[in-house]
Amino acid sequence: MRFKKVKVTLTLIMLLFMFLLINNETKAEGYNLELGSRILEYGSEGADVALLQKILKDLKYYNGDIDGIYGKGTFLAVKNFQQTNGLSVDGIVGPKTIKHFKENSLSNSMHVDREEAIILARVINGEARGETFEGKVAVGAVILNRVENDEFPDTIREVILQQGQFSSLLDGQANSYPVESSIAAAKAALIGYDPSMDSLYFYNPEVATNLDWIRKRPVTLIIGNHVFAK
Repeated sequence: MRFKKVKVTLTLIMLLFMFLLINNETKAEGYNLELGSRILEYGSEGADVALLQKILKDLKYYNGDIDGIYGKGTFLAVKNFQQTNGLSVDGIVGPKTIKHFKENSLSNSMHVDREEAIILARVINGEARGETFEGKVAVGAVILNRVENDEFPDTIREVILQQGQFSSLLDGQANSYPVESSIAAAKAALIGYDPSMDSLYFYNPEVATNLDWIRKRPVTLIIGNHVFAK
């Protein structure tokens, strides 16, 4: 009986520890899916910055890439938006600027097709487990870049199901229901956030096999354990 109590206690401690790890990971990831969860300014990065860029792009204030990086182009676009709407022109997206977005019925959260998001998230979950949020979004972006490329199928599902393209389908990792950060990464990719810089391929050189052909592709960047290429 005493052994059972000790075992139960240890199990509860382990579960609590895992919860704390997941909770801390969630905070560290910073994958904010709505504007207003934090103040955005020059140098900020993340999915909420990508969402801000999309809104500004839809309103014709921003012409750059949706890269989730609050750089000069985003900064100037915010200032122009603020000046046009009688706000303090400081380039900082704080409560007053957010409130103005909401009062004008502008979208301040990500709205994407749930089925597409889950399909994409499953592959992200399998292929980029343990990677940063940026690394997960980049994997999703590669799939979406293929959809837009004439050399690949025209839908997310068809791209994912192409024979031999994604190891997570072969080893079953894509069958698991995706964790929150993978779903968030899929949503971020679906609104246009592309940390992969228009890449069409990614691979982990430590575990991938038959790399001769892909090593000939131009490398765009490296995020975590993945090499991204065009």
